[in-house]
Amino acid sequence: MTEINWLKQLQEPKYWLLAIAAGLITLHLTLTSRTNDTDLFGTMLLFWGVVAFLIWERHESLTFESGVFASFFGASLIGLILLKSSSIYGYDFFIRATPFLSGISLAMLASGTKGLKQYWQELLILAYTAIPPGLIGLVDVAKLTAKFSAFILHYLGFEVVRQGVFLILEKGSVEVYHGCSGVNAILQLLGLALVFLLMFPTTTGQKIVVPIVAVLIAFSVNAARVSLMAVLVSLSQTEAFKYWHEGNGSVIFSMIAVFIFGIFCWFAILKNEPENKKKQNC
Repeated sequence: MTEINWLKQLQEPKYWLLAIAAGLITLHLTLTSRTNDTDLFGTMLLFWGVVAFLIWERHESLTFESGVFASFFGASLIGLILLKSSSIYGYDFFIRATPFLSGISLAMLASGTKGLKQYWQELLILAYTAIPPGLIGLVDVAKLTAKFSAFILHYLGFEVVRQGVFLILEKGSVEVYHGCSGVNAILQLLGLALVFLLMFPTTTGQKIVVPIVAVLIAFSVNAARVSLMAVLVSLSQTEAFKYWHEGNGSVIFSMIAVFIFGIFCWFAILKNEPENKKKQNC
């Protein structure tokens, strides 16, 4: 009897949805790992984990009721994801769009068009991953980074001259191009800010302050990294420069930024969480 009940449970749609979701997430993370972009992989892994946690927290209250059209659309979208994924071997923008497309397809299969609003938080998080870093390139972040890095170096006692995006020291110079401008770090911390605001109760003022602080932390930490690399170039430390520019050193600075942001969120907001809940209830 126990085996029969177990087989009946496996035939329930929610278990099939769980299996499909697990397959799509595994496929996406595998494709992301092939890009050799540690920051991108870490961000995607974190966002998938948060989405899974949010769904699990309220899975008993979700309405599972889909129609023929919604099911067909969801299945077709999954087919498109599988077809496109088979031709991806390195970085492709489709990797950024896949989480949102996967989320839409699963939501359509589970709850149809009428039930999409149940998943607005999760879909918002997944949609954020589709934002291309080049979008922030509309603002000249590289020049701002060069200016702030020059200020840091000057404050620390180094003789530095800035010419546009070039930082010129006594025995060398570096160019702050778009890849080193901190755009990826800013997007990463803004994503964490979005996750934080969706997971914890905050006041209206805190909803404004948290993203601003995230941007400032990411920008400042990256500017400090650029300053360090400029000093290493001046000292002819080629191997050390490569480490902090392309190696694990860049990941360390990302971790520092996340750590500082976590400290801010804890002391500025989470310690006052009961008060925030009261204000929201009012």
